[in-house]
Amino acid sequence: MEKLLKKATVLEPENPNRSTALFGGKASGILNWNDIAYPHFYDYREQIRALFWRASEVDMTHDVKQFPSLSAGEQNAFLKIIGLLATLDGPQTDIAMRISHYSTDPSVKSIMATIADQESEHNHSYAYVLSSVATLDLQIASFETGRRDPVLLKRNERIMKVYNEFAEHPTILNVLKTMVYSALLEGLYFYSGFAFFYHLARHQKMVGTSAMISYINRDELQHGRFISELFRATLAENPEYNTETFIDWVYGQFRHAVEQETIWSRYILKDIDGIDLTEMEGYIQYRANKMLRLLGLSDLYENRTENPMKWIRAYVDNFDGTKTDFFEQKSRQYIKVGDLNGFDEL
Repeated sequence: MEKLLKKATVLEPENPNRSTALFGGKASGILNWNDIAYPHFYDYREQIRALFWRASEVDMTHDVKQFPSLSAGEQNAFLKIIGLLATLDGPQTDIAMRISHYSTDPSVKSIMATIADQESEHNHSYAYVLSSVATLDLQIASFETGRRDPVLLKRNERIMKVYNEFAEHPTILNVLKTMVYSALLEGLYFYSGFAFFYHLARHQKMVGTSAMISYINRDELQHGRFISELFRATLAENPEYNTETFIDWVYGQFRHAVEQETIWSRYILKDIDGIDLTEMEGYIQYRANKMLRLLGLSDLYENRTENPMKWIRAYVDNFDGTKTDFFEQKSRQYIKVGDLNGFDEL
């Protein structure tokens, strides 16, 4: 049986300030950003911290007036997609903290604490949106979607299994698997839902909600970048897990996630005029390829290197996509296939 990780101690002055490993190592618990094992983690910290915002800052005045005029299909999709997002972002707050608890690198703990806080605000933002436009009964029903909708329950089976396995058996392998699913969640699972809100905004509907979603989307992009980098660094420190079996597992999870996201998009968007579901499937595959490259792997889907839904870019804030050469003091052989080629625009 694989050795269980222990929760990192809070303060151990006899250990060095610079951690000896991301997980299962030693560190004093004292964080000196000028003396950390992975100096470029500071850049991620600054990028993520720069994204601070609050849901209450978004003006929902026009959305309150527009929601009753949406078609029945649009209202249904609106409420169910909010339910989906809440189903994922609530547990994501928890999983970020659980990763933090078992990391023996204080810089990772600090960054994951910020990510957890932002995920908490995302979850709050869904309640804020619904409280602005819907009755209390509809709000409660929307948040029940993740517990009752059979398509959504099927869609979330594997992420629930992987996250709960990590919670019950915190091992290096399970934390690696959890980071894969965290990257999937941040970089793929939300995106047909995000596209729906951008589609509404494209037609001058629910623009306040779309602005809120763009802030969340921007956060998730940065979270996905860091989680993917943490995955690659953890695998580099634990090369015994860098096997064909594990890499095949990762590819298998991506294939399954794309299938489920495609099924979900066809289910939830089938009554929405103006959204091309075939184009949406291509967009989902494009997102999967991008996240695989972030993890250091190769594309799964041929001819999906360009975003087939280019109009979406207008609704997402730009961010720093500079292709910096990271890990200058570390081995670059993170995974046997491919190399990180940067993180360009959405």
